[in-house]
Amino acid sequence: MRPRIAVIGSGPAGLAFARVLHRHGHPVTVLEREPARDARPAGGTLDLHEGLGQLALEKAGLLDGFLALARPEGQAMRILDPDGTVLRDWRPGPDERANPEIDRGQLRDLLLGPLDVRWGWAVTEVVPKGGDGVLARCADGRQETFDLVIGADGAWSRVRPALSSATPRYTGVTLVETSLDEVDPATPTSPGWSATVPWPCTA
Repeated sequence: MRPRIAVIGSGPAGLAFARVLHRHGHPVTVLEREPARDARPAGGTLDLHEGLGQLALEKAGLLDGFLALARPEGQAMRILDPDGTVLRDWRPGPDERANPEIDRGQLRDLLLGPLDVRWGWAVTEVVPKGGDGVLARCADGRQETFDLVIGADGAWSRVRPALSSATPRYTGVTLVETSLDEVDPATPTSPGWSATVPWPCTA
């Protein structure tokens, strides 16, 4: 009998791990606190590097699907000094695969594929039960036992306390990203822009 495996969290890491298991015939269930796959916007873009994110997708059998959706032009980079002098202007070729970008929503849909995802499962605690598996408890009182539970639920993981007393700490680095939509209709003389300003980060 194959072990029952749960992955907590449906971010890119959790879904990629689940797809690798699925590809090799292991039953896996993804438990996700969001109520539905389209409950909120998926976010901006990600660049996936060769030997890292792309390697994970290759292990999951999804690399060709990724390359069909990815944007190699997203690897372009321009570096300027304070007075605006261009120090570097690198534009990738169409076959450049060092770190092409993909929309998070497209990546999520690619990874979800045939996976068994239980939406609305806000896991609050996992409890090892010795030889009897691991109990996953949900905020609404539901609970289920699995043979193996993988935590992919972010910095404030509900799985980590079962293994470690480590908690996130503020690193002193802050990042905020913002943008203006529909700038042209509102102010035709101003170009569209985006900016990055500080926001708390943890490690």
